[in-house]
Amino acid sequence: MKHLPKHLRPRWRYLAVGIEAWPDADFGRRAFQRAIWYSAGNLLGDPGSADAGLTLLSFRFSEGTGEAVVRVRRDHTESARAAIACVRAVDGDPVGIHVRGISGTVRACEERYMGRAAASLTQRDVAFGGAERPAVVRGDACDVQTESGSVGATAFDIE
Repeated sequence: MKHLPKHLRPRWRYLAVGIEAWPDADFGRRAFQRAIWYSAGNLLGDPGSADAGLTLLSFRFSEGTGEAVVRVRRDHTESARAAIACVRAVDGDPVGIHVRGISGTVRACEERYMGRAAASLTQRDVAFGGAERPAVVRGDACDVQTESGSVGATAFDIE
């Protein structure tokens, strides 16, 4: 079977996606892909989701931060961004997702937008709510462990 000529092949765009979650969150590639598909199906409907063709090409997640490359059809980048922004949780773990940028090739996407998730993590005790508590510090952000779970804080919230 012959390949389609270049002018008839589908055109793709690649979205660099940043992922943030609590430090104890643990989910994998398959769960993240399922969350993206579910979000796209709910927002765009089945035909719109199929037209957008959201596919997870690469995925890396550990210790609460990660990144991914998502392939989408060229004419559906805005709807794909909206669908990705609607993802609130993956396997029951709440996540924050943002699209870092869009590129025409995977290589350009990785060179321009990837590699920022390797922020330095430090585990230390901080003064929060009048008591010493364990926390994971990532730059200016701080995830403080309390009796009821993790609490997001900034450098100004801790002493």
